[in-house]
Amino acid sequence: MSDTKVPGSRRPGAGQVIGELLLTAGVVILLFVIYEAYWTNIVSGRLQDEVNTQLEQSWGKDPVPTGDDPVAPLVPVLGESFARVHLPTLDSAYAVVEGTRNEDLRTGPGHYPDTQMPGEAGNFALAGHRIGSGAVFQHLDQLESCDAVVVETEFQWMTYRVVPLDSASTERRAEAEACLSPEQVDRVSNGDYAHVLGRHITMPGDIDVVNPLPGIPWVEPGLGLESMLTLTTCHPLYSNTERMIVHAVLVETISKSSGNTPAALQER
Repeated sequence: MSDTKVPGSRRPGAGQVIGELLLTAGVVILLFVIYEAYWTNIVSGRLQDEVNTQLEQSWGKDPVPTGDDPVAPLVPVLGESFARVHLPTLDSAYAVVEGTRNEDLRTGPGHYPDTQMPGEAGNFALAGHRIGSGAVFQHLDQLESCDAVVVETEFQWMTYRVVPLDSASTERRAEAEACLSPEQVDRVSNGDYAHVLGRHITMPGDIDVVNPLPGIPWVEPGLGLESMLTLTTCHPLYSNTERMIVHAVLVETISKSSGNTPAALQER
């Protein structure tokens, strides 16, 4: 019997095969982006609502008088919410959970367990996603010198101000004088905090940024250190090859029992 070719049954060429593979890969990548950028945000939004509700239920309705000296919250268990971080200029606020595991950061900003608690001398350090899983720190690149970050605990409001972004002493002093105390101005312009930039980019292995004195090998917290806040997230967008770091210093503490709230919450 002779071979008979059916019309239109040519084998696909290499170019057609490659084209179909690229098309399939493109669809897979698109679905992954949709999952990362949208679906995980929906899931994280639900988790954030849950921990916010838990926070309200665990906090007493009548705050205990504490005065205006910082009072650090008790150290929570992993995954437990214990504070809120407000970013007034970014018009956002999130419940903070203990830990930086994947399951913690899907819920919201996570506290590095080996760093200090809010208001303590040293460094209260938080991590958060920039894309997907709530994208809580997506816009950290918009924070500028003296912008406020307000940490809310059960009993107090603690206002931190982003330290100067400039590295030159004269410019740092001018930026710091706009929002810091005279002592803090001296420390961040030409003292022991002169190396601490308000916002910078570093590598993932640069763990010194969350040390009690950021950027310096470990020193015991409490030895004349400022109460610092550090926010960390991935950089650039859609990548985790680098880290964006924001450093702020505590400038004001208000007891909730006073009925007052920080003026910084109204800043935009």
